[in-house]
Amino acid sequence: MFNLFKPPLYIRLSPARLTVRNAKTGAFVSEVPEIAISRGPKPKVLGTGDDAALYKSSKSALVTNPFSHPRSLMSDFTLGQQVLKAFVKKLPKGGVLAAAPRMIFHPQGDPAGGFTQIEIRALHEMALGAGASEVTIWQGQDLTDEQVLSRDYPPTGRVLE
Repeated sequence: MFNLFKPPLYIRLSPARLTVRNAKTGAFVSEVPEIAISRGPKPKVLGTGDDAALYKSSKSALVTNPFSHPRSLMSDFTLGQQVLKAFVKKLPKGGVLAAAPRMIFHPQGDPAGGFTQIEIRALHEMALGAGASEVTIWQGQDLTDEQVLSRDYPPTGRVLE
């Protein structure tokens, strides 16, 4: 019964795009997963997603994509977690009580040999650090909102919890 109050978020991640969608309300954020960090002794986040692009020509900021690496889906865990957390915060809140969401994390792409156990674990930990109460890693075809809500995942994919 308590799960009814946890917003189900479906997260699709590739180096080119991060999409966070509330399967219950249909609200979503879909942008390039970049982050702008100020240079200096105490770096701070200046912007994420489309807002980070505003700092690309600035010498006082570093703009990076923590999900862009030639051999892995993730190049920087800490910055990736900050990007995911910021994207979740960009979603409109569904009610008065903001419960920790249930996240279905769907890494995109088909790396040679599949995603490693280390990458899967890092994505799981990243989602927990971004505020998830429960995380499912989904590998397979894209899911519909109905499948996310009912947890009825196609047999052609792979669920890792």
